[in-house]
Amino acid sequence: MFRLLPREEKYFDMFNTMTAHVSEGALMLQKLFHDFERHAEYADRIKEVEHTCDVITHDIVVRLNKTFITPIDREDIHALASQLDDVMDYIEYVARRTVLFRVETTSPYAQRLSDVIVQLVAKLEQAVVALAKHGDVVLQRCNEIHGLENEGDTIHHEAVKHLFETVRDPVMIIKWKDLYEALEDTVDKCEDVSNTLETIVLKNA
Repeated sequence: MFRLLPREEKYFDMFNTMTAHVSEGALMLQKLFHDFERHAEYADRIKEVEHTCDVITHDIVVRLNKTFITPIDREDIHALASQLDDVMDYIEYVARRTVLFRVETTSPYAQRLSDVIVQLVAKLEQAVVALAKHGDVVLQRCNEIHGLENEGDTIHHEAVKHLFETVRDPVMIIKWKDLYEALEDTVDKCEDVSNTLETIVLKNA
């Protein structure tokens, strides 16, 4: 039996490809803070990945405008694509700021936050891969993402507290406060993707 109006299923493949690139960007960000002598090099590589994600997002939107029947609601496809792109945009923002601010050394809190981001994106990638057929796996990964988001919040609070307690240079405070906030925003954007994935699964259960 066949559908007279077949559903376009390639969205899942495109999401899988996009999350793989976001994972690559997150790993580059982690390397940036753990191997800071090469941070400018990692920032350049992250920019390339960010551009690739922009292209995929554009392709998804173009395909969405041409597809009559979609496997999940159009607004959910658009939201998921946009939010995954947001995660990559924030990763690129952090990396670019380390260069623009001429940051000279890394921070253990930035390292820890980048570690959390890598874990978050890995969970997102697993959830997206499972989206087409395994809603229970998606929900499990989303629950794990919520726990990691709380961990990221705790690290961010510790980082800001330590910054104001130990640093006297106001310029350095401004630089690192911005970086810590951008890292936390990246964590929050990952949770936004998780919330959308939960919505998709529950709507299509």
